Amino acid sequence: MGHLTDNIPKPMIEVAGKSMLARLLEGLADAGIQQAALITGYRAEQLEEHARAVRGPALEFIRQKEPLGTAHAIQLARDFVDQEPFFFGWSDIVVAAHNYGRVIERADHDAVLAVNAVEDPTEGAAVYTDASGRVTRIIEKPAPGTSTTPWNNAGFGILGPSIWSHIEAVAPSARGELELADALTSMLDAGADVVTTPVDGPWFDVGTPKRLAEVERVLGGMDEMNFSPS
Repeated sequence: MGHLTDNIPKPMIEVAGKSMLARLLEGLADAGIQQAALITGYRAEQLEEHARAVRGPALEFIRQKEPLGTAHAIQLARDFVDQEPFFFGWSDIVVAAHNYGRVIERADHDAVLAVNAVEDPTEGAAVYTDASGRVTRIIEKPAPGTSTTPWNNAGFGILGPSIWSHIEAVAPSARGELELADALTSMLDAGADVVTTPVDGPWFDVGTPKRLAEVERVLGGMDEMNFSPS
């Protein structure tokens, strides 16, 4: 995000008048989540202070001292969630708030992945499913034009306790990080029941200033949480 994160951590960037983190935490509270762990890194104290002022679940803060990957970040919360199914999500993903409840209500599966339809999932992770919506494989950042699925991993969902053994077995990726996609692939290889829930409404991965401007433009005339015409 360039200069936009010189003085604040990325989740504090405002989208249509509200920080991305506030959108996530308020949406989780509205979906019935009462407790959450927030994994922080860059400018952790600043982000934690901001989170305390936001309406949302009661928070526990856990710091990831080095950026060792998405699977590592989730592993840091293992003691917090214990052996219960839990919601996970990245705070630079912006969706209508009701989508959190849509995945939470399916927590009886080994894992639930929110997915969104794209022309080519090369920038994210291609999610392949069978006719029932059960996930058959996941390919992280596939080469452009090689995917035969429209589904992209939308960056939030539900994980059951069986994920822990697969996270523990994950080896560092080519960029030296422990990737959640690799742990999910291991789950699939073991026969886990992993299903998808398509995102209802717009989906945004706010990773660049250009994308932020696009989100601002789209949300300008919509209700801030539900993305319905205002």
